[in-house]
Amino acid sequence: MNGWIWTVAGVGFLLGMRHALDPDHVVAISTITSEQRSVWRSSLVGAFWGMGHALALMSASALVLALRLTISHPVAQWLERGVAIMLVVLGVNAIRRGVREWTVHAHRHAHDGHEHIHVHEHNAHGAHANHQHRHILGFGIRPFSVGIFHGLAGSAGLAIVAVATTGSAMAGFLYIAMLGIGAAAGMVVLTLLMSLPVILIAGRYGAFRTALQFVAGAGSVVFGLWWFGGFAS
Repeated sequence: MNGWIWTVAGVGFLLGMRHALDPDHVVAISTITSEQRSVWRSSLVGAFWGMGHALALMSASALVLALRLTISHPVAQWLERGVAIMLVVLGVNAIRRGVREWTVHAHRHAHDGHEHIHVHEHNAHGAHANHQHRHILGFGIRPFSVGIFHGLAGSAGLAIVAVATTGSAMAGFLYIAMLGIGAAAGMVVLTLLMSLPVILIAGRYGAFRTALQFVAGAGSVVFGLWWFGGFAS
């Protein structure tokens, strides 16, 4: 019996780590980690996402197991559409932040009786960096909310349906709990690996981070629209 319980826990944890690598998760988190300027804050993004994901997953699973509920196909599709809309919103927000981070200004100057225009860039990096150490809880709301959305949709939703058919409620809840913990651990590792090269390169080339925000934002918008179209058809 103990061996079987450990097997259930281990399988749930490993599948949770694999679940963290789902493309919609990676795309969503990339829009948030592209803004961060330290490995610590990037790891917090993954941790907050993991907490939201695990909370939603375990809460929904508890209801399913206790009440023997099922998730209908239309409901599952609407949850997926919600994730697609969220990806578009995250992408637009990343692009907006990139525009705010880096702006181009033209100033007219006169030298030796000749008037000409200087065009130069203003990077808001310094102002944002001085303020970024504050509001950790406020900073965590966004990845936490994204994790909740993901915990209620996709393969996580299918896992809840599968757990509802198991003969043991305890084994089912253990499996889904370990799935949530594994996904949280996988996302922390993923955000660390994603942020390390970004932080190292952006430390030398300030414009790189802004360009990355545009790329991540555009990718999230495109992927979200494609994702939504797949479930709308």
